[in-house]
Amino acid sequence: MKRISILGSTGSIGTQALDLIQKHPEEFEARVLACGRNIELLRQQIEAFHPVMVSVEREEDALQLKKDYPKLDVAFGEEGLREAAVYGGCDMVLNAVVGIRGMVPTYAAVQAGRNVALANKETLVAGGRVIMREVKERGVCFLPVDSEHSAIFQCLQGNPGQPVKRILLTASGGPFRGYTAKQLEDVTLEQALNHPNWSMGSKITVDSATMMNKGLEVIEAHWLFDTAPQDIQVVVHPESIIHSMVEYEDHAILAQLGVPDMRVPIGYALSYPDRIANDCPSVDFFDLGTLHFQRADRNTFRCLDLAYQVLEAGGSYAAVLNAANEVLVQKFLEKRIKFTDIPNTIERVLEAHTPQFDLSVWDILEIDRETRGRMGV
Repeated sequence: MKRISILGSTGSIGTQALDLIQKHPEEFEARVLACGRNIELLRQQIEAFHPVMVSVEREEDALQLKKDYPKLDVAFGEEGLREAAVYGGCDMVLNAVVGIRGMVPTYAAVQAGRNVALANKETLVAGGRVIMREVKERGVCFLPVDSEHSAIFQCLQGNPGQPVKRILLTASGGPFRGYTAKQLEDVTLEQALNHPNWSMGSKITVDSATMMNKGLEVIEAHWLFDTAPQDIQVVVHPESIIHSMVEYEDHAILAQLGVPDMRVPIGYALSYPDRIANDCPSVDFFDLGTLHFQRADRNTFRCLDLAYQVLEAGGSYAAVLNAANEVLVQKFLEKRIKFTDIPNTIERVLEAHTPQFDLSVWDILEIDRETRGRMGV
């Protein structure tokens, strides 16, 4: 039995992971749960899964939970999140926290020798170099949960040491696929949150609409699979049936296909190297009929292009990109800025930044704080 610590247990990834765990009680135990402020749902999870430790964002919530569940270890805040990542007796940490606050728990889990299933993009976007160096030194299993990176990982299985010619990273194109730059100026929040294929949290859904999500995935893929930026090609695939592909030096291309359902990559990460059953439907190729592919429009969706530029430049630029994007997406969700203000402002923030290199995790967090401070957060 694998004992799992789930960081972000009340979010989309966390709840789907718990659904899988509940269906396979002989294989998994949800030993630790961590969330932000959704205490009511956390209480339901405590009653259903009986964890030994939980962590929440606010001290007042932690005190009340400790009062209501006296046998439960309860922590709070950033330190509580780190404690949840290294809590004794856990075999794997599923990090589904949204934002840069997920980086330190990932780092702590790796240092503690825990295997990690990663659904927190910011860990590798901002801290890829230092995190992957630690992963190699500790020899832990570091498994991607993003559907695209899980697909790449699966396509690499059975081919150890075989040179990869390129990674083909698929993208749905989001709700504004085919739009012109002029049309993007008038899009609304409601339109941006209406993703055609995937059900996700609001932040990642907006990122998908700007294609920043795909840009962040390019950066992730670079660190996860040690692949040069020019060898990572984004392919717009509206049906979201092919989740990504790997081309080897003999030009053979392997692809991982399936319905767009996050329970597949979550289940694979939790059960690796085995596979577990889920309730997802099979792809009906006769009903599907045709798959389509297009080039990604980096001129119109400039967030994707900015991510490539940042990856090429290296150093602290990626941390700045990530921080600026988080701030701006939140402002867009609050209807304080326009959709096109996101790439325009990120570009200005990057131009004003003086890069730093050979960064520690703490250096990256400081750059993140400085960037947010310059943006009034």
